[in-house]
Amino acid sequence: MGYRKLNRRTGSRESMYRSLVTDLFMYGRIRTTEAKAKELRKLADKMVTLAKRGDLHSRRLAARYVRPEKAEVEDTQNVLQKLFTEIGPRFAERQGGYTRIMKLGPRRGDATEMVFIELVE
Repeated sequence: MGYRKLNRRTGSRESMYRSLVTDLFMYGRIRTTEAKAKELRKLADKMVTLAKRGDLHSRRLAARYVRPEKAEVEDTQNVLQKLFTEIGPRFAERQGGYTRIMKLGPRRGDATEMVFIELVE
């Protein structure tokens, strides 16, 4: 199967994933659709694994994904710093499964399944 295209072109889809993963690390928990959350889980787990390594190359690889378009450059640095100083060491002993998806029920209007995706404590 590969991955979910979510009815978007490649650039739009990648930009959406960057925004979602940045918001997840900034706020710790976000509300989104189930399909987006299942794809976001893959990226978020990779970013946490990079943060656990903690070297310069990992930081540069993570900076390719963690970059909010709307926010200022300082916010990006704060999210990266939070990822590498708080989130990475928090999961140092954990071997995977850094995120949790909790179902909320269907959305009014189009009945799309909505979920919370959050970092596990």
